[in-house]
Amino acid sequence: MLPKIKTILFATGLGPGTPYVFRYAMTLALQHQAKIVAVHGIEPLSSYGQSLVEQYIPHETSDKMHSKARESVKAKLKEQLEQLCQEECQGTPHYTDLVSSIRVAEGYPAQVILEVALDCSADIIVMGAHRHTVVGEVMVGSTTRKVLHRATSPVFVVKIPKG
Repeated sequence: MLPKIKTILFATGLGPGTPYVFRYAMTLALQHQAKIVAVHGIEPLSSYGQSLVEQYIPHETSDKMHSKARESVKAKLKEQLEQLCQEECQGTPHYTDLVSSIRVAEGYPAQVILEVALDCSADIIVMGAHRHTVVGEVMVGSTTRKVLHRATSPVFVVKIPKG
């Protein structure tokens, strides 16, 4: 019996290869009549970075500023993802139904991807890889590697071409 793919988690760092990887998620969604959940994880400010800020600004002020900035960044990232989905899905039959939700969450990206995959019961995770060694062998980035090793569902890794 073939596995049923109903929910595809499209994980992105919003780099230049994002549209290319998204097209693979779209293709899978159209072939399987599945929904796409798009996710982007925002890495938290390191404790070192936080301590640098707090040398010049009191903790309470820093906390308020950081919170306001995080919400603004999350809103802009979600807007970017929405725009990407709309642009890439244009001309595709029923494209408005393709992407069921867009999530931007705080946390280490691999952990965010894994948590959202469980939360939305993703049948497959689609993400990109773009790092190469001098010899030309593919060496996936740390986020992709962590997801590959810890995911409970299959991971479809799209090699992003140069340029």
